[in-house]
Amino acid sequence: MPGLSDAVPVSSSLTALEYERTVALLRGRRIQRVIYYPLMSGEDGCEVEDWDFGAWHQPTMGVELFTDDGTRFSAVWGSNFDHYGLEVFPEPMTAHLARVGEPGGSAQVDVTDHARWASLVGRKLTSVDIAWAEGPSNNVQAPDAIRLCSRERAVWIAAGRPAAYPPGEAFHLGTDDVMVVFTAELATKVGILLTR
Repeated sequence: MPGLSDAVPVSSSLTALEYERTVALLRGRRIQRVIYYPLMSGEDGCEVEDWDFGAWHQPTMGVELFTDDGTRFSAVWGSNFDHYGLEVFPEPMTAHLARVGEPGGSAQVDVTDHARWASLVGRKLTSVDIAWAEGPSNNVQAPDAIRLCSRERAVWIAAGRPAAYPPGEAFHLGTDDVMVVFTAELATKVGILLTR
């Protein structure tokens, strides 16, 4: 796909301990705004790719969460853990993506008011959990997903995508894509397992 290499997240070295500390920073905060970063394609490179598939969304390059204290968290796919996983950083998405808003890059789509996010936005995150997966080599674990929970709602953000297009019932985790899942049933079908 033309321009895709320019849209790839830029990651720095990240350890499991740093990752766990960053994820822990989300607990107790309230998400005030949610921005998706799907790819743009088409002849002119400006057509936003489909991202809303009902019970799940595919903001391919990542999700940016704005919290009530002004902190911005970026959830992107990356390979700091020996293979693709979901990486979370306490910084803006612009620190990880090039060509935001440019043809062939990523679009910014504000989904704060989307019905699927409505019962999580503005509510205190009571827990944030990590779904770790064993890597293909060296028994290195990588984060497949995080689960954001308020008293009313859980949302999963994962490094994953459907196994085929158009999307069916099968999914792959540990890919160079980000997906958001809105039901526990679908999270299980996708393969997101909370093991720690």
